[in-house]
Amino acid sequence: MRVWKFGDDIDTDAIIPGRFLTTYDPKELAKHAFEGTRNEFLREARDGDIIVGGRNFGCGSSREHAPLALLGAGVKVVVVRSFARIFFRNAINVGVLPVVCKDAEKIADGVEVRVNLKAGYIESGGRQFTIEPAPEFMQGIIDAGWLVAYAKNLKEVPVCTRSQL
Repeated sequence: MRVWKFGDDIDTDAIIPGRFLTTYDPKELAKHAFEGTRNEFLREARDGDIIVGGRNFGCGSSREHAPLALLGAGVKVVVVRSFARIFFRNAINVGVLPVVCKDAEKIADGVEVRVNLKAGYIESGGRQFTIEPAPEFMQGIIDAGWLVAYAKNLKEVPVCTRSQL
C-alpha cells in the first residue's frame, strides 16, 4: 500500500469539493477527490493506496460523499492521528476502514506500508506503529463490508457505550 500524506484538519470539502456532490457514485466522486487540495491524487492514486493524516481528519460537513470518493479512488484504509467523529462513522458505513495511529505523522508520504489489523500495527521502513482496534460492533460492520450488509445479517442489536461511538 502506498501512502498519500496529509496534515491536520483536512475537511470534507478538501476531500471532495461541494460542487461535485451531485452524485453518490464512488467512481464519479473519485474523479474529483482532493481536487484543489492535492491534484496529483486525481492522476496518480492506485487501488490499494492509503491516506495517512494528522488530527481531526474529515472535519467539516457530515457528508458521506467524502469517504465514498476515497472508496471510488481505491482507498480502503485511512490512517490518522484522530478523526472527526462523523467522518469516522461515515467511513465505516460505506466500507472505508478508519484506523487511529498516534504516530501517523511519523509515516512518510509516498512510502509503502503494510497494515496488520490483527496484530495491531502498521509497518513502514522497518518500523512498526501501533494502531487502535475498532470497537467490536464497528469491526463487525467493517468485516461485513459496509453498514447495510452488516444490518442484513444482524440477529440482535449490539449494545455500546457513548465512548465507543
